[in-house]
Amino acid sequence: MDNPVPPRVTGPGPRRRDRHGRGMRGPIAPPQVPLAASRAEGFADLVQDSVERLERRWPQLADIDFLILEVPRLDGPGKAWNDEAVPLGGTVPSREGRPARVVVYRRPVEIRTKGRDERAALVHEVVVEQVAELLGLTPETVDPRYGED
Repeated sequence: MDNPVPPRVTGPGPRRRDRHGRGMRGPIAPPQVPLAASRAEGFADLVQDSVERLERRWPQLADIDFLILEVPRLDGPGKAWNDEAVPLGGTVPSREGRPARVVVYRRPVEIRTKGRDERAALVHEVVVEQVAELLGLTPETVDPRYGED
């Protein structure tokens, strides 16, 4: 036998498996269904909802950038973690023509919550606390419903 099975020719792009002749794998849900959204996209939606809720009361929030990072970073070389709790958010004041920033850390918030409703409440608390710090106000002033369950 000279080689009864010809070598497989692979084309460009990712190769997907067709297990047991059932067809190519594809998405489980169509893109317009919430199930199709990734965790990061769902978290970004929660932050956006919270910001929009606050912007109705505080129009100056339009000048602040709201960012989402996976986890907090160490501030420089040689810095080590300490025994304090991992922060859920932070602020960066405006400087040199750059707008102020509010940062929400996705993974620490997700780890502390069990469901979407609990996560949405914690995200809103973090956003309110960080906006209050940036504006020099109390969280209750920024959102009168702060701390209510």
